[in-house]
Amino acid sequence: MADQANMTVQVCYASPSTVSLLDVQVDTQATLMQVIQQSGIIQLHPEMDVSTLKVGVFGKLKTMDAHLHPGDRVEIYRPLVADPMEARRRRAKKQTKV
Repeated sequence: MADQANMTVQVCYASPSTVSLLDVQVDTQATLMQVIQQSGIIQLHPEMDVSTLKVGVFGKLKTMDAHLHPGDRVEIYRPLVADPMEARRRRAKKQTKV
């Protein structure tokens, strides 16, 4: 049986204090979840619960069973701390008081 082809993808996660970008060699048939597990990012960020976080490729949400292409960047998204619209309103209000 022939070896299956490999490809390189990048796994990206940003915690409040650090950013991790990991290049990973995976099988061309690997799913998004398999890539995350193989990357070792879960061990680098034990606070991360991949089962509850959203993931995507180049800013587009994907499911964990999605297949990847060579050069894809897998992004693991943290939940928002504040509503973006409310944060913008507060900044705008603060700027008008100056």
